[in-house]
Amino acid sequence: MYLNIGLTSRALFHSYLGQPFRLRRWVITTFFMLLLSSFWIVVAIGRALDHLLFPGFRRQEIRRPVFIIAPPRSGTTFLQKMLAQNREVFAPVLMYQTIFPSITIQKIILGIARLGSDRDSFLGLLVTWFERRFFGGWDNMHKMRLAQPEEDDGFFVYTFVTEAIYLLFPYVRLLWGAGFSDDLPEAQRRRLMRYYRSCLQRHLYLHGKNKTLLSKATQLSGSVLSLRKEFPDARIITILRNPAESIASHVSVFYPVWKWIDPSLPKKCRESLEYAELAAAWFRHLEEKDGRADRAKYLRILYRDLVSKTGETVRSIYRHFRIPLSPKASAQITRAAKKSLEYKSSHRYSLREFGLSADWLRHELGPMMKRNGFTISPRR
Repeated sequence: MYLNIGLTSRALFHSYLGQPFRLRRWVITTFFMLLLSSFWIVVAIGRALDHLLFPGFRRQEIRRPVFIIAPPRSGTTFLQKMLAQNREVFAPVLMYQTIFPSITIQKIILGIARLGSDRDSFLGLLVTWFERRFFGGWDNMHKMRLAQPEEDDGFFVYTFVTEAIYLLFPYVRLLWGAGFSDDLPEAQRRRLMRYYRSCLQRHLYLHGKNKTLLSKATQLSGSVLSLRKEFPDARIITILRNPAESIASHVSVFYPVWKWIDPSLPKKCRESLEYAELAAAWFRHLEEKDGRADRAKYLRILYRDLVSKTGETVRSIYRHFRIPLSPKASAQITRAAKKSLEYKSSHRYSLREFGLSADWLRHELGPMMKRNGFTISPRR
């Protein structure tokens, strides 16, 4: 197990001693760190047992994996779920698998799950209650369920190199490497990617030895160089959405958690600005990568095409990377694309409500937006 001690100690020191004392923040931080530590120990034990019980996972190849990478609120979850329906080809990563990246633990979970496979059983009802209780509040922004495809953030939480830590430690500039690992020292980047590879090897060993890994992680927007170095044959899909829309939505997802921790925190705060700066840096990083990418292993699609021409856009991915598409999988895409047209989000947000102006957006991303024909106006 890899843990970035530097980022962890810096986050804890600043939260406990570098900020004005707030009992609520101290209690919440302590509780969640104890919870994370407990999970870390359990997973570390499970992963150690993997070497004894399932040593073959270390020889598991990861051939031409597919990664969906884009700044948050760009349609990555939607695209992942569209592609994940084709289980003939892909082995998507499910949420519970990111929380417990251990073959041993997942074997135990699967054994227990078989006892409560009926959703009306006690275990099934308990899982449903848990999902609604702890994830239901996010449904309008990002629906999460334990047995559904999810981004790889869960893997990285244990390393402390993840944007997820900004929920509890919203000191983005101070902890920049957590969300932008390409800026970390080379040795730390290598250790992070080796750990990530070991998680993906375990996943394929248990859930699809001869299938194509399908993974998505918004935070890899700041790790795309490290990722390409670790997986040189990887096929990367990135989605481009107008930053005036996605950045506001990005900040709006994290703000309710910050507000819960500190009820006095206004929307126009340092936390909102710094988190928006991270999103802007991801856009610039991916734009630079796009300019020198090997087109055979890289594809950029537009968010507006994904939501308005879903079926056509998804099929273009299969054609571009020459991925087999059976009639059954093609029919699934058609059905899912039609169903997606019925979805209407009630999630509302704007740049202005978080203190981000058109001038700020122009300063951060003006040239990039101009090249791609995006409007600067932060109306939504």
